[in-house]
Amino acid sequence: MAKPEDVRALGGTDYPRTYQEFRAWFAGEDACLEYLAALRWPDGFACPVCQGTKAWRTAKKTWMCSACGRKTSVTAGTIFHRSHTPLSTWFAAAWFVTAQKNGASAQGLQDMLGFGSYETAWAWLHKMRRAMVRPDRDRLGGVVEVDETFIGGRTAGKAGGSTDKVPVMIAVERLGPKRFGRVRLGVADTPGSLQLVAFAREVTEPGSTIRTDGALMFRGLADEGYHHEYVFTGYGAPEPGHASLPGPHRIASLLKRWNAGTHHLGVSREHLPYYLDEYTFRFNRRRSSARGMLFYRLLQQAVSTDPHPLKELIGGTARP
Repeated sequence: MAKPEDVRALGGTDYPRTYQEFRAWFAGEDACLEYLAALRWPDGFACPVCQGTKAWRTAKKTWMCSACGRKTSVTAGTIFHRSHTPLSTWFAAAWFVTAQKNGASAQGLQDMLGFGSYETAWAWLHKMRRAMVRPDRDRLGGVVEVDETFIGGRTAGKAGGSTDKVPVMIAVERLGPKRFGRVRLGVADTPGSLQLVAFAREVTEPGSTIRTDGALMFRGLADEGYHHEYVFTGYGAPEPGHASLPGPHRIASLLKRWNAGTHHLGVSREHLPYYLDEYTFRFNRRRSSARGMLFYRLLQQAVSTDPHPLKELIGGTARP
């Protein structure tokens, strides 16, 4: 079966291209339900009990299987599970979050939708972040540059690994002198550890070229099915790090700017992996000609993402 993003979506057919189209498409609750149903069951209805393919809509807006009589809600088991808020409001939130190049803060979402509490807006954003990365996504390929950076507020008198900032691992495809492909990000427990090597293996397709700094810990990659290239980036190196490993340095710069501009450096360590997921989602779709494509991909993944209750969200549980 093809993965969701392997299927080419068409603007104006699969997703609205502009805000005007968005309003016309989703004027009522029924239109939102039908849209989610098409995303959840792209090949037609499938009963979760007997796998029956025929059903009819009930007065309570559920689907009843013609074979076994099981009633199924299109929102059951998704990020919309048991929400008392109209789907039209959820759709507006998804559009607001994806239509803006740099995303939205919880305060901005609360102001836009008129939520009674900041906590509600915060929880909605985190539910959507849980849907921004597919667990079965493809690994990076070609030439992949790997390095790490540090994310967090200012720490006076300290630098790099001596700060209380969070080490973030970066892998990005290098397509040309100033061209980059997809990115993968991850939080490390400690800076400069073997965790960075494991991350490189996890996100990179065997047979690809992995380019790193000159740390000895990376040398074993050449014996594990990868082509390994390394450059010296420390003191006395022939060229600075931003020139020898431009991909990670560019991503680090953009990521820090996004953290400061959109989230005002207010991201906690326990929730940072999900903010990195959001950044990855945006960066990897930066060339989309219509913002509606991001809206479509978010909802497409939202219908296959678990509900994640507030207690779990607050705990910042680790991604599987």
